[in-house]
Amino acid sequence: MDRPFRVLGIQQIAIGGPDKQRLKSLWIDMLGLTLKSNFVSERENVDEDVCALGQGPLAVEVDLMQPLDANKKPAVHATPLNHVGLWVDDLPGAVRWMSARGVRFAPGGIRKGASGYDICFIHPKGNDQFPLSGEGVLIELVQAPADVVAALR
Repeated sequence: MDRPFRVLGIQQIAIGGPDKQRLKSLWIDMLGLTLKSNFVSERENVDEDVCALGQGPLAVEVDLMQPLDANKKPAVHATPLNHVGLWVDDLPGAVRWMSARGVRFAPGGIRKGASGYDICFIHPKGNDQFPLSGEGVLIELVQAPADVVAALR
């Protein structure tokens, strides 16, 4: 296949729980990750702390998430490993190419994510129109900035 984009590496892992303070106790206090920022979105039903594992363009984000409302969707805490994020060098090209080949994307299209990069999600479940999916895993595709593209090529 002549793919018009490259997956460069892991951009993030996102971990959800009913109380992110417990997640912070492990990931920040015990494992020593650095807290970079906080992101709150009613639309995404999330209160998220964005942490860094490593430094510079090769750092991997570890996002610690709790729902704003445990009874609403998306339920960011219902699956503890919520999603995996992958750096790609051409997000629009990837979405066009993959969609044309039957990959189902989650609603919302390409948009700004918690860390300011353009993102979109491969749906965890396929359907009749788009049978290819994450097979139970939500996968985030993240547009890599130039320094990450250079570091990971």
